[in-house]
Amino acid sequence: MTTQRELFLLIGQSNMAGRGLLNTTTPLTHPSISMYRDDQWQMAQEPLHTDKATAGVSLGISFAHHILNTAPNTRIGLLPCAVGGTPLSRWMPGHDLYENAVSITKSVLSQGDTLKGILWHQGEADSKDIPTANTYENRLTEMITTLRSELNADHVPFIAGELGHFLQHHGQCVYFTSINQTLRTLNVPLYACAKAKGLTDIGDDVHFDGPSLREFGRRYATHYLQVAH
Repeated sequence: MTTQRELFLLIGQSNMAGRGLLNTTTPLTHPSISMYRDDQWQMAQEPLHTDKATAGVSLGISFAHHILNTAPNTRIGLLPCAVGGTPLSRWMPGHDLYENAVSITKSVLSQGDTLKGILWHQGEADSKDIPTANTYENRLTEMITTLRSELNADHVPFIAGELGHFLQHHGQCVYFTSINQTLRTLNVPLYACAKAKGLTDIGDDVHFDGPSLREFGRRYATHYLQVAH
């Protein structure tokens, strides 16, 4: 009898999709870690996402490996749905990226697998203006609540991550500290936020580099295991 996959939905913008350079880390693959692409399962390999030509190393692979290390008999299925450069508005109920993620997840769940976690990294696009930064908490709370309801996932952990601290050198993301404060303190059930302290960028003051994304994935996994258990 085939063991069910434990599914993890990957949503957000470019730092969830992954922009780490592929030649900066050792490739990670495992026969028990799959990714859903072109309506079928295949062995997970980077880039997990194909949203842009710059897609590369992401946090999803190291997250999955860390989970597998704690439960070696698990089959993990990654659902890559992140898209670079996207604001929270496109991830709100009724909007394109939210509806796409829900559609893909429901399709896979109908095959008998189980949603175990939702991983989120987003906020750079909303850190450029006061109105989007100031309303981020309420909008993100609404998104999480509605997403869990639509996927019958009230007991599924939702793990977010801080925006890179190197954004302080970026000329446009001037309210990133406000977004990070929201991400750290968001008051929703079964939620945690992985810290980005000490993580470095690829040289553009926006995107985490490959080694940092490997570490970030492990931090996400540590929080997931704490929340789940």
